[in-house]
Amino acid sequence: MREILGRRLQRLRNRLRTLRPAPPQGSGPDLLDAALTCATTRRWPVLPGVGRSAADSTRCACPDPDCVVPGAHPFDPGLLAATTDPRMVSWWWANRAGAPILLATGGTAPCAVSLPAAAAERAVVRLDALGMRLGPVVATPTRWSLLVAPYSLERLGEVLYAKDHVPSSLRFHGEGGYLLLPPSAAIGGGQVRWEREPARAGEIWLPEVEALVDALVEASSGAPGGGSRLAY
Repeated sequence: MREILGRRLQRLRNRLRTLRPAPPQGSGPDLLDAALTCATTRRWPVLPGVGRSAADSTRCACPDPDCVVPGAHPFDPGLLAATTDPRMVSWWWANRAGAPILLATGGTAPCAVSLPAAAAERAVVRLDALGMRLGPVVATPTRWSLLVAPYSLERLGEVLYAKDHVPSSLRFHGEGGYLLLPPSAAIGGGQVRWEREPARAGEIWLPEVEALVDALVEASSGAPGGGSRLAY
């Protein structure tokens, strides 16, 4: 059955390639293929981000002229539209080929903890030294996001309540949240990439948030300015 579904999915990808215009030279990896992989292989619900303005590529396509996450947030469709249906995913990216890929976090999908890139790199080194098994890690030039097992807001609140201090630069992407996935364009330039890529086959292992939070809080507290600046 899995082999039959795989062949059907490949036929759908090939058909869409013949229908859509060829991407511009040097445009980077295929966002449609990446979105379909997330939806069908990993069973992660995804949706397209709003993208950048056609008139000014530095501005968000949403109505907010002061948008702080230009292009990299849901708008139309909204976050509740996130799906693993390959037909819907294919339709979205066939019509909006350059749209960033957003993972709707929480529920049965992974959650994430993100922090400034330099602090995250230190935290990952420390966790590796402790023998802690990590899951996938998403990286942009300014921030890294460590994927963790789904958690509820109540559970997260209990974890954080026990801490003396939680830096504001440490962010939690739980139920009702979203995360920008590779190979989307990163906010502020560059590209989103996998620092640690998910396994290509089988179930993707994710650590519990409790196992990582101490190291991430400590690393974020050592960030320039005390880790209080929200740097996108």
